[in-house]
Amino acid sequence: MAAPVAVIDLENFPAELEKLAAAAARQGCFRIVKHGMRPSLEAEMKAVTRSLFEIPAEVKLLNINERIDNGSYVPPTKMGRFFESFSIYDAASLADVHAFCSILQVSEYQREILCECVAELYGVMMNVAGKVAESLGLNGYSFEEWACGARLHLYNFKEEEDIGSIGLPGHTDSNFLTLVIEDDSVGGLEIMNANKDFVAIDPVPGAFLVFVGDAAKAWSNGRMRNAMHRVICKAATPRISIVYYLLAPKDDRIEPEPALIDSDHPKLYQSFMYGEYRKLRNAYHLKTEEMIFPLLKAEEHQVTISTSLSDKLLQSLSNYLH
Repeated sequence: MAAPVAVIDLENFPAELEKLAAAAARQGCFRIVKHGMRPSLEAEMKAVTRSLFEIPAEVKLLNINERIDNGSYVPPTKMGRFFESFSIYDAASLADVHAFCSILQVSEYQREILCECVAELYGVMMNVAGKVAESLGLNGYSFEEWACGARLHLYNFKEEEDIGSIGLPGHTDSNFLTLVIEDDSVGGLEIMNANKDFVAIDPVPGAFLVFVGDAAKAWSNGRMRNAMHRVICKAATPRISIVYYLLAPKDDRIEPEPALIDSDHPKLYQSFMYGEYRKLRNAYHLKTEEMIFPLLKAEEHQVTISTSLSDKLLQSLSNYLH
């Protein structure tokens, strides 16, 4: 049975604010419709995405991004034998999108579609993020100075015996918001419900899916929920997805928004550097924030981290293992 996911009409604001706030707080994900991207561009982008995974392996490996941890091309076997992924580091910059195209030696048509789609997704993300902030009472809040990223995923399911296999294990996203253009032809995405069970989220043609990430949970002072999700094989057919990320402010610092702290909502977390947090999650193969966020618990009059997150996590892991 598929999980019900709130559908947010981006042309129906402010009427949708209450529904958006509830979805972000309770489920940590929602769908958006009337987002402005023409259906033909979405279809063309999906076709281009599929074609990119057909280029030679030695060319794929040129997709290297050292400016962010775990930000390069992911070949099969690194994160599972089915999963493969390209990375665009600064998806808010057309220069970076062009650099990605040049490295992979794409055609002029592929370049045109990639640049147009990524630019459109930036606009959609800014719109969605602004409305998320507005749903929390922050009118006019801008995310234009935040970093963005993008990935193109392939889950290379081919055989009948693959059905039921894990394509991507359960995890929360480390970033602020994640926008997903799903493969309409096949499902496989699942979200963890309140009973800790994974339930299917069936694709909806024309709608984009948005996940709340760890950074948003901290920034909102715990008012938003980060969503645990995974991908499994539902059919013996390859599955693609196009993913756009709102990462963190360009100064890399994540902290509870002051306007969301009051006597009824005391400060829950200290500030932290997103890059350090991301590295720790990847280095220790942590699928959620649960081992790290308790180390960031805010204490009275304490607004900075006295020791590094890495040192705190090592001590916490040591205590846990012993």
